[in-house]
Amino acid sequence: MERREFLQRCAAISAASCLTPYLRDLLAAEPDTADRTISAVEVRKVSGPTENVAGVNRQHQVQPLHLYSPPREYRDADAPTRTQGRTSRLFLRVRTKGGLEGIYGAIDDDALPFLLGPLRRVVLGQDALAVEALWDRMYRADRLGRSGRYMKGISYLDNALWDLRGRHFNAPVYQLLGGPARDPVRAYGSCLGYSVQPDAVAKRCVEMKELGFTSQKWFFAYGPADGRAGLQRNVELVRVLRESLGGDVELLFDAFQGWDLQYALAWAQEAESFHPSWLEEAFPVADLESFIQFSQRTSIPVATGEHFANRWEVQQFLKAHALQYVQADPEWCGGVSELVKICHLASVHGVKVVPHGHNVHAALHVVASQSPAVCPQVEYLFLHMPSKLLFQKDPPIARNGVISLPQSPGFGIELDENKFDDQEDISEL
Repeated sequence: MERREFLQRCAAISAASCLTPYLRDLLAAEPDTADRTISAVEVRKVSGPTENVAGVNRQHQVQPLHLYSPPREYRDADAPTRTQGRTSRLFLRVRTKGGLEGIYGAIDDDALPFLLGPLRRVVLGQDALAVEALWDRMYRADRLGRSGRYMKGISYLDNALWDLRGRHFNAPVYQLLGGPARDPVRAYGSCLGYSVQPDAVAKRCVEMKELGFTSQKWFFAYGPADGRAGLQRNVELVRVLRESLGGDVELLFDAFQGWDLQYALAWAQEAESFHPSWLEEAFPVADLESFIQFSQRTSIPVATGEHFANRWEVQQFLKAHALQYVQADPEWCGGVSELVKICHLASVHGVKVVPHGHNVHAALHVVASQSPAVCPQVEYLFLHMPSKLLFQKDPPIARNGVISLPQSPGFGIELDENKFDDQEDISEL
């Protein structure tokens, strides 16, 4: 029996009693569920000018395919070139019959066939406030959709629906989730793209520390195909950072699935004395056994989960004691709804959750709603996040190593028409 029907029956039964005015007030405040029915799932493409800088901040990171053909040594150019160009960003919008609206972005175009195809068909006509039912419907709609770009589409839709709920209740998403647990939220500086040449590293890491980033993540450029010399360069990166920054900065390292167990153990043996705070995703996420073995044979904490697709994958790692940090990304693992469940799982096992930062909005709100004992900080891709937030008004920018929480309803995403000059609806495949 729906709530409105229940209240109507109660009112009829209690018409002569003192409860009637109270029930009438409840009925008056109860919105018509038809107004919450999802009527449209749309994607908007926004384009505008941007500045391109060539010759710097293009350091490659080690990747699985480098086993076959490692790239050439990288060094920043002495004189970078600046040119004016154009770029585009995509934003997902969900609307209801009653005029409610939710927005999320920027999103990636590889999810569009699922967003604008099967997932749109699943959610149209459904109650936009039915959080669990909508997620479950989307997940059950495709027997092969438990991961990959289909799950990415679920993530974007779930996030847009959380924004809609926030706007409906006139509250930020972190408040709907039970927060805030603190404001501002600590952010670690993710240094993807910065040169790993020792002289450049020594200079850049100190600049980052002066900007307030007392937790920094650096990306290895070398793997097994680079031999012993590459291994020594990876150890040298850790040494230079520790000697340049001292002992009060957390040093995080990312190998992006580019290593194997023997290589990781060889690196750890030489790097442990510099006290890295974690080694991230040294192996493909399917290689659970290597994560288990590495966790058992080194004191360096293990982080992974950027490519976790759901809570069931996380649970396998937790049960195997294969990691100390879960990095599930709310744009890839099922959205805010799934990331919150992952936080609950991790808390039972004494494991922390530091979401991967493909974007900042959803991760920031979930982290802000959780205990710092579970979610101590968020990732902030120092070079890439400003570009993702390019066309947004008052986006959440990390300053002095922290991000202040937005006070606007939902995620607080609002497009700034002064920053772009063209837009189009690309909602039809």
